[in-house]
Amino acid sequence: MTGQGTTGQGTTGRGTTGQGTTGRGTTGQDTTGGAHRRAAVIGSPVAHSLSPVLHDAAFRALGLDWSYTRVECDEAGVPALVRGLDASWAGLSVTMPGKRAALAAASSATPRATLVGAANTLVPEAGGWRADCTDVDGVLGALRAACGFTGGSRAVLLGAGGTATAALVALASVGVTEVSLVVRSPARAVEARACAARAGVSLSVSSWDSTDFAALAASSDVLVSTVPPAATEPVAHALAESPCVLDVIYHPWPTPLAHAVEKRGRALATGLDMLLHQAFGQSEQFTGQPAPRAAMRTALRAATDHVLPLPLGD
Repeated sequence: MTGQGTTGQGTTGRGTTGQGTTGRGTTGQDTTGGAHRRAAVIGSPVAHSLSPVLHDAAFRALGLDWSYTRVECDEAGVPALVRGLDASWAGLSVTMPGKRAALAAASSATPRATLVGAANTLVPEAGGWRADCTDVDGVLGALRAACGFTGGSRAVLLGAGGTATAALVALASVGVTEVSLVVRSPARAVEARACAARAGVSLSVSSWDSTDFAALAASSDVLVSTVPPAATEPVAHALAESPCVLDVIYHPWPTPLAHAVEKRGRALATGLDMLLHQAFGQSEQFTGQPAPRAAMRTALRAATDHVLPLPLGD
């Protein structure tokens, strides 16, 4: 999903772009008299990001002559990059490793970004930038559209990275009160513990080697895996005991977990579903207009050889 280079718009690497900070509205809406607007995904690496596919499709469908590019930027480079953006910028999508830095660089943040402790979206506002985390929408939209999941009380979460904290906040918002977090080492769960406390979720942490995955999955309403296929492959059939599974990894497809879930006849949501649904909120914040959901879905399916149906769920 991520990778190289320059935007072709005077932006490079660790981040200098533009000339000043005037003309910003409270969202990414154009306040510069109809001038060409820009947006980008930032992270490292970003060369394989599919975000341009989604947002370029949105701009075309909305009749906007805007550009969306990729900017290679590591975590340390985020503050300088954001400070250097001029009034032509409508917003940024932020991928790893810059999501926590994006939140810190913002002048304000939505409640959910604060709960997650990270931001995947930055949009200009008077005097600075507002941070949001539409990854929460991505998790919920994927689960609702692909699995029919609208709520429950118990969840299993594999992995404790940035996607995991967004999943915690998303699950808390639909009534989940107990989450079993499984990690290689409990020492890696510091951010997840803090996030769960902010979100009001009871979090139990167990190590990978000591977990009875079949029993844990069978007792859950939903399972979210944020870990690589090599980790889930030995226990994929056990994990498929959960009635609803979101595997955020989608390349190469199918993953061992996805294959096991489909074989077991359980409901499956994917990282591509999540990517699509998180992009809707970003598009709306960038443009100030409703996201052209069908056009964005069509573009993403075409870019991924129609490997997944990517239901919209509405």
